[in-house]
Amino acid sequence: MNVRPARSGVRKSPATIWDVARAAGVSVGTVSKALNGRGQLREETRTLVRSSAERLGFRPNDLAQSLLRKRSFTVGLISTDAYGRFSIPVLEGIESALEPARISVFLCSAADDPAREQQHIDSLMAKRVDGIIVTGRRTDKRPALALGKAAVPVLYAFAQVADRNALCLLPDDFGGAVLAGEHLIGLGRQRIAHVTGPEDFEAVRRRRDGFRRALRTHRHTWRPERILVGQWSEAWGREAAARLLALPERVDAIFCGSDQIARGVVDGLRDQGVRVPDDIAVVGFDNWEIIAAATRPSLTTIDMNLRELGREAGLRLLAMIDGESGSGVVRLPCRLVVRQSCGARRVA
Repeated sequence: MNVRPARSGVRKSPATIWDVARAAGVSVGTVSKALNGRGQLREETRTLVRSSAERLGFRPNDLAQSLLRKRSFTVGLISTDAYGRFSIPVLEGIESALEPARISVFLCSAADDPAREQQHIDSLMAKRVDGIIVTGRRTDKRPALALGKAAVPVLYAFAQVADRNALCLLPDDFGGAVLAGEHLIGLGRQRIAHVTGPEDFEAVRRRRDGFRRALRTHRHTWRPERILVGQWSEAWGREAAARLLALPERVDAIFCGSDQIARGVVDGLRDQGVRVPDDIAVVGFDNWEIIAAATRPSLTTIDMNLRELGREAGLRLLAMIDGESGSGVVRLPCRLVVRQSCGARRVA
């Protein structure tokens, strides 16, 4: 007679609230109150119930919990940043703010597709999320979310809309450029150029204006021929370096509108036998660590503090969920990260 071997991997049914009640020797109602933080119970009873639930691996029904508390303890994050360059640090900051409140984040990639974005909105509304944060790959104004009559708090982080009633959190590109310009001036650099990206980006215009403010504050002459506008690419950085070296009066420092451009500038200067930072100092913008650390010499740059921006977005969304209002454009400070390309350590 053939004997069928017993199956060792049989899946057990999940523990129920009745299992917890039996294990703790209390009623089902007491278990519910203990796990939901309600009712007048002794602390030792709550501790007994919670330890029994943990030992049995009991997980309260999320839907029942949300109906009871009128909260789903979830928020949506809609992003147009398909590569995650900006959205991932923002997400990390958001989660650090929401984790203590036991709120989970649904990340939805819209990829500049309005129809796909609306599909994500409809899905998040069906899940009854407590709020939505919108982020992107650039900070220029975009259309506001189309929520209809849904009263769900919405916040924009590394994104903005024209609606004055919306709350938009952005890095202070102007202030970051002032930091970069003043740092180079403080190192004794006199003829500073600026190589940046497409002028239709608001960030490009604000960084250029911040750089101009730093020059004028310290009575340095603004020279239009030293301001080069191109693409967000290393190739443009190399081309811009060649153009600057062809000027009658050689520059002694270059402030770049992005780390990608800065790496191209450094490579272009090295190809022409120019030493960085001895002959020309270079400062970037973004603190894209994979670029900044791999540049030779390592790149001094402006950090947009995207994780902190995300954390602030999470905290402000929590306040909005609790009934507080929020509106306007808030620009959070950037910081200078000093490495080798500016010559600061050599001067020191």
